[in-house]
Amino acid sequence: MSKSDDTKSDRISEAELAVMEALWANSPATAADVCDAVCAERDWSMPTVKTLLSRLVAKNAVATEPDGRRFLYTPLLERADYAGTESKRLVERLFGGRAAPLLAHLAEAEALTDDDLTEIEALLKELRQ
Repeated sequence: MSKSDDTKSDRISEAELAVMEALWANSPATAADVCDAVCAERDWSMPTVKTLLSRLVAKNAVATEPDGRRFLYTPLLERADYAGTESKRLVERLFGGRAAPLLAHLAEAEALTDDDLTEIEALLKELRQ
């Protein structure tokens, strides 16, 4: 089994991703710091955040280090690496591993702005050089 074939239980859930986003924005952070960033918006409590942090530690996505009577949490995954892995997984699952049908789908759904198209064109020019 390759690294990209990880089990679904190792994947980061949508709720865990909210915690990861808070840690990517500000780390190391305490559970209270993470709660300050996400609890009000998601109607979560501190125990919810602690549960999600524990799951992320178990998945080796987050490291923990004691700091007095509390713990500091630091992401072990870089955001860019996570986005790359999830993007590849999406393209594989929905578009047979080909990016062109994904772009066509986004264009047909009018999900691409003029700015998006300009950025894609610049990227394609850069890749062809």
